[in-house]
Amino acid sequence: MPEPTKIPDWAEEMRRVFRSGTVSQFIIHGNVNDPVGVEENGKRRFLGLKQFIADVMLERFDIVLSYNRGAGIRVIKGLESFVTTLKGLDVWSQTSYGSNPASIPKDPRPALDLLDRFLRVSLKKSKVALVLDYAQYMVPRGEALQLASGMAELAIRIQEWASDTEILAANVITILITENLADLNTQVVQSPCNQEVTLPLPKSAELREYLDYLKGEMELEKNCDVPLDALAEKVVGLTRANLRNLIMLAIRNGQRIDAGFIAKIKRQLIENECYGLLDFIEVSNTLDDVAGHDEARKWLREDARLLKLGKLDSIPMGYLMNGRIGTGKTWLTYCWAGEIGIPCVVMKNFRDKWQGSTEGNLEKIFNILHALGQVMVFVDEADQAAGKRESGSNDGGVGGRVYSMLAKEMSDTRNRGKILWVFATSRPDLLEVDLKRTGRLDVHIPLFPPQTDAQRNALFRIMCRKLKMPIKPEDVPEVPPDLGEIGGNEFEALLVRVNRRWQLADEEERKKGLPAMIKEELRGFRPSAHTLKMEYMDLIAVKECTDDKFLPEKYRKLAPEQIEARLAVLRPAME
Repeated sequence: MPEPTKIPDWAEEMRRVFRSGTVSQFIIHGNVNDPVGVEENGKRRFLGLKQFIADVMLERFDIVLSYNRGAGIRVIKGLESFVTTLKGLDVWSQTSYGSNPASIPKDPRPALDLLDRFLRVSLKKSKVALVLDYAQYMVPRGEALQLASGMAELAIRIQEWASDTEILAANVITILITENLADLNTQVVQSPCNQEVTLPLPKSAELREYLDYLKGEMELEKNCDVPLDALAEKVVGLTRANLRNLIMLAIRNGQRIDAGFIAKIKRQLIENECYGLLDFIEVSNTLDDVAGHDEARKWLREDARLLKLGKLDSIPMGYLMNGRIGTGKTWLTYCWAGEIGIPCVVMKNFRDKWQGSTEGNLEKIFNILHALGQVMVFVDEADQAAGKRESGSNDGGVGGRVYSMLAKEMSDTRNRGKILWVFATSRPDLLEVDLKRTGRLDVHIPLFPPQTDAQRNALFRIMCRKLKMPIKPEDVPEVPPDLGEIGGNEFEALLVRVNRRWQLADEEERKKGLPAMIKEELRGFRPSAHTLKMEYMDLIAVKECTDDKFLPEKYRKLAPEQIEARLAVLRPAME
C-alpha cells in the first residue's frame, strides 16, 4: 500500500473543517507566494500554492477553476465538463462562451456572475472548486458605504457563496487567496460563514527540509561553509523562495556561503520582502559604549543575561525609553541590541495613503517578526508612529486601527522574550495610556542629561570617540561646569563644529593643537535656549518612570503632586 500523502498542518486543518460540512469558503493568507512541501511515498516535492491546492487538496474534485483580474477565468481541471456546461448556459442566456472561450469576460462583475451561474447549475452533479487569487483586488478593504457599486456587488456575491445553505450542502468549495488579510474587504473577512487559513513563514526544521530538497538540484554543500543544520537556523525569517535565491546568488557569482554572506543577503531579502518597512540595524557596540545611565545599563545587562540563559518568563514584554531630546535613547537601545546579540529592526514609516494599505503593511511586519524567532523591535518617535485609540475622521480611522493592531500584538504573552518592543519618545505623554501599561511596555526607563561634572566629562570623551576625533582620551579637555545640563546631541554638534574648524584651519592655526581648539569652542558654546520645554520633557520622564532607581537624586524626592503642579505651569510652553 502506498504511504499516505503528508501535507502541512494548515492544509490538514483546512481539509478537516471542509469535511465537517460546516464551512465551504476559506480565506488563505500569509506566506502565499512560497512553495508548499508535500511528501508522497517517502519523497518530498514542492509545489506552488495554487498547484498544491489543485493537485493535492482538490485531487478528488471534478472541476477546479481559478480567477483573478489579470488572467480571468482559467480551468485547472475538468475542461470538458466546464465547456459542456457553458454551452448549456449559452442557450439560456444567449451567449457564446462555450463555443468561443475567448469571449469569456475578464472583468470581475461579469466573470463572477458567470461563475455563480456555473456553480448553481453544477451543484448536484459535480464536485466544483473555485480559487480566487489576488482576492484583495476584487474586494479591497473599505467600509460598506464607501465601496463603489461594482465592488459592493462582488463582496455580496462572495459572501453569498459562503452563506448559501445549498452550496454548503453540496460538494462545492470557494477559496480566496490574499497575502495580507488586512487588504481584504472587512465584511468578507469578518463573515462567520468562512474560515481563515494562515500560511506562516517556514520554521528552521521546514527550512532544513527544503535545503535537503535543494541539494538534489544544485551543488549546495560544495559551496557552503556552514553545516546545513546551522544554515537552517541562520536563515529563519526567509521564505523558501528567498532561501533558494540566496543560494543561487552565491553559486552563480562564485561566492562562498559563509556567515557573513548569509547575514548580508538575509537582511536585504527580508527588507525587500516587507517592502522596506523594516530596517535591520547591525551594531558592534555594547553597553560599554554608553556613558552614564548607570542604573539603566545595569537593568538592561541583567535582562540580556536572562535572555542568553533562556529565562524568557522573566523578561518584560517591552520597554519605554523616554526623556528629553539628545539623552541617548536611540544609542542606548542600539548598544543594548549589540550586547544581546539578536537581530534588531527599526519599524519605518508603514503608513500609506491608500485604503487598507497601512494595516496590510503592519500585518506583513508582524509576520516577519514572528518568523525571526527572537528580535528586538525599535520604534523611534513612538508618539507619532503608534496611532491613537480615537483618531477621529481626519485619517479615516487608520490611526485607531494601527493602535488596535499594535496593542493586540504587544500584549500577546506568547511573544515574551521573543519579540522585545522598545519604544522611544521625548513625549511619552502623547502615547496612549493603554500602550504604556504593564503587559505591553512594562519598564519605563527615563534618561536625563549628565548630572555631575564626572558624568559630563565621561559623555564628552565617549562622543569624541564616536566621532573618531584624532585625540587621545586623556587629552580631551574638561567640560566647563557652567555649561549646565547638556546632552549628547549638543556635544555632537559642538564636536562637528570643531572638526569643521580643524579642516578649514591653516597651518598656523593647527599649531595650537586640537585640544586648544576644543577648549575655545567649549567656551563659546551656547546650550539650547528652550529650557522650559526641556524641563517639561524631564518631568514627564520622571512621571512615567517605573522604578526610582532610574532617577537622579533630585527627582526622587519630588511628590507626584509637585510634579503635576510644575507640569501644569510648563504645559503652555509645549503648545
